[in-house]
Amino acid sequence: MKTAEINHSNFYYPPGGILMWIIIFLELITFGMALVAFVFYGKEQPEVFHDSRMQLNTALGTLNTVFLLTSGYFMAQAVQKFKNNNLAKASLFFKLSFLGGLLFLIVKGFEYYHKIEMGISIETNLFYSFYWLVTGFHLIHVIVGLVILMLTHYGMMKKNSDTSVEDVEACAAFWHMCDLIWLLVFPTLYLLF
Repeated sequence: MKTAEINHSNFYYPPGGILMWIIIFLELITFGMALVAFVFYGKEQPEVFHDSRMQLNTALGTLNTVFLLTSGYFMAQAVQKFKNNNLAKASLFFKLSFLGGLLFLIVKGFEYYHKIEMGISIETNLFYSFYWLVTGFHLIHVIVGLVILMLTHYGMMKKNSDTSVEDVEACAAFWHMCDLIWLLVFPTLYLLF
């Protein structure tokens, strides 16, 4: 295993690297702008937004929040175990983190299926335009995050691995970004109107 040669105690060097944090910052701005627009238009069409929100399954949204937060906890543990050179435990926590993300996808897929079955699409109304775009864009991030988790885990477990702490931290930073975005999306879409 290759050890990081970066001074992580340096205030100006974030875990996972500066490029990952630029990506995270841009993603948060993008989602933030979409959610601000959602709230703005929700004030313009309060009845439509309220009636549409009442059709969302808050229990499933809450369950998905639990899955992502638990997965994020396991990812933090994986980073810590990797830093302590405990690859067996790091691998276990990577797998548990992946499982949390996979459960998120299954629940979200069930929710999408139910909406489609009800005839609710991106064209139903403005609320559902935001719903499909924002949750769909987040879903893509979760899928990309799961691919990054798999690739990082695979690289970490290879014989004579050159996976560094920075690689694992970058993977974790992206995964935590998915958590954070959902923590903004869930209350705004599922609870606000």
